[in-house]
Amino acid sequence: MMERIEGAVLTPTGWRLGELRQEGGRIVSVSGRAVDESEARTSGAPLVLPGFIDLHVHGGGGRDTMDGGDAVAHIALAHARHGTTAMLATTMTAPPGDILQAFEGIGPICRARPGHGARVMGVHLEGPYINPGKLGAQPSYARAASLDEVRALHALAPIRLITLAPELPGHLELISQLVREGWRVQLGHSAGCYEDGVAALGAGATGFTHLFNAMTGLHHRDPGMAGAALAHAEYSEIIPDLLHVHPGALKVALRAIPKLYGVTDSTAATGMPDGEYRLGRHRVFKCLGGVRLDDGTLAGSALTMDQALRNFVGLGLSVAEASARTATHAADFLGLADHGRLVPGAHADMVLLDADLNLIGVFIDGAAIALTDV
Repeated sequence: MMERIEGAVLTPTGWRLGELRQEGGRIVSVSGRAVDESEARTSGAPLVLPGFIDLHVHGGGGRDTMDGGDAVAHIALAHARHGTTAMLATTMTAPPGDILQAFEGIGPICRARPGHGARVMGVHLEGPYINPGKLGAQPSYARAASLDEVRALHALAPIRLITLAPELPGHLELISQLVREGWRVQLGHSAGCYEDGVAALGAGATGFTHLFNAMTGLHHRDPGMAGAALAHAEYSEIIPDLLHVHPGALKVALRAIPKLYGVTDSTAATGMPDGEYRLGRHRVFKCLGGVRLDDGTLAGSALTMDQALRNFVGLGLSVAEASARTATHAADFLGLADHGRLVPGAHADMVLLDADLNLIGVFIDGAAIALTDV
């Protein structure tokens, strides 16, 4: 049955004050008169944006991806209630058995329809192929990458993205093979230098994991991994919670990297009250808006994608630009032409916002998501 949503609809060619029609979970048409963003926000109509896409999700609603079982289904629902319509379940550095347990739980959810939660498109394998000197909040189970292990895990749940440290022995050569076999590789948790980053991009890596965090920083005589990203990257993720990265550094990245996109790096503490939670094998604590290890190290976040959009706008971006950095660029990074944009043929995944950018509606494949348990 054809259904329609009225509002100020953000399309790739600008705002349309009118309606979006969808049928069978796909967008059929967008119609209405063209308006600028100012008129869209003052029209009194809801703002209709592409649903948020989050490529770095460790947890939410009190559950952690590494829990296995139905944990990721629970996490996907928690994030859908904040406007995330598609996501990657992200694993932690851990012993092989722990990672296997996580993949066994994620696989069936990836193969199912979205149901009441965000579409789980696959896995972001963040570790264990990272530098033990740049763990950040990752547990100390880092090890060299194994193509056989990647293949075996992929058979259980589709791997969409692999984070690794390119400076470790054998990793630069492995990047080319991973890319040839269809995986996207991004660089992170790395003690590598600028030249390591440039070489890895040349070998086929295409992104950077939570830019600035857990990587060698930028110095004018030693530009580091962050410098390689700022000088050469087309894509990179960044955590726009205003805790992981100073607003000034966020503005630098926004000017330097054409398709910088936001991720939450969210933990089980997301959407939950202050208190103690788990992040893989770590105990973490949520307080004062952040999530930390007991030594004070930032350990993922409690960020949601609707807040990420508001934070980008607070930095001076238009709503349209903030939408690109919370949806479209992430879809493009994964090569998903039918996600992250409101055009005929695309998935009817969208969020509705009021003039103050508060979330008032979420649709996945055209189906409304309840924003609360009630």
